[in-house]
Amino acid sequence: MMLEGKVAMITGAGAGIGLAIATRYVREGAKVCIAGRKKNKLDEVVASLPPGTAIACPGDVSKLEDAKRMVETTVEFGGKIDILVNNAAIDPGGSVVDVDPEIWHAVIETNLTGPFYTMKFAIPHMIENGGGSIINISSLASVRCIPTMAPYCASKAGLNHLTNQVALDFGKHRIRANSVLPGPVRTEMSEHSLKGMAEAMGSDMDGVFKQLTRFLPLERAASPDEIAGICVFLGSDDSSFVTGETILVDGGASMVDPCGAALSLTGAAGWGAAPR
Repeated sequence: MMLEGKVAMITGAGAGIGLAIATRYVREGAKVCIAGRKKNKLDEVVASLPPGTAIACPGDVSKLEDAKRMVETTVEFGGKIDILVNNAAIDPGGSVVDVDPEIWHAVIETNLTGPFYTMKFAIPHMIENGGGSIINISSLASVRCIPTMAPYCASKAGLNHLTNQVALDFGKHRIRANSVLPGPVRTEMSEHSLKGMAEAMGSDMDGVFKQLTRFLPLERAASPDEIAGICVFLGSDDSSFVTGETILVDGGASMVDPCGAALSLTGAAGWGAAPR
């Protein structure tokens, strides 16, 4: 029961990583307010959890009034807010040349402005309560670019820096802020985003993820619950001296050199000539 007595707000909690975090948080003793744009999915999640442990708050984090209402609903439900998990995100693609400006703004407003809004309203409550933990779900794409994903990569890189700014500015109030950077995770969102790749490969989704992860040291994608685990730690008192960190949860993807990975396909022993 690592989170016993704590109250958390989790955005994008109707499916995928957000759902896994909400489920784990309740299991660890927390009360949760789950937020998202799809009311029916949120209601299903609440119904699946023990009575009194969760409440749904439909809304769009990119809208200022919705973000404010989400925080207020959390405080009304639990009496306080100890943990804020900013997980809501969208990921339409495009290079800077061909992406529609409306798409650009939608991604930035959801992935970066949304966390700004929720933190803006949650932090005063955390200060009043004597502290708190903010966990922003970023991405490996914030430190390693993905082809033709300019809006998404830029939004997540910005989120990392915004997180560190919050850690710096509010540490004196015992508020911690950290970024979690997942690598490939098999979720409904990632499968939807990879449909084009599956069609191009003439493959099913298992084949797509096998191709995506063949150079990872762990040679597989993560499950949402594996991302939830680090979020339990960051929300708990066990991480009381951890702040301003960008924590990679990527199966080792960030340390793989593309040239070295290509070498592995040849069956070569390694890089470099024998000593002369």
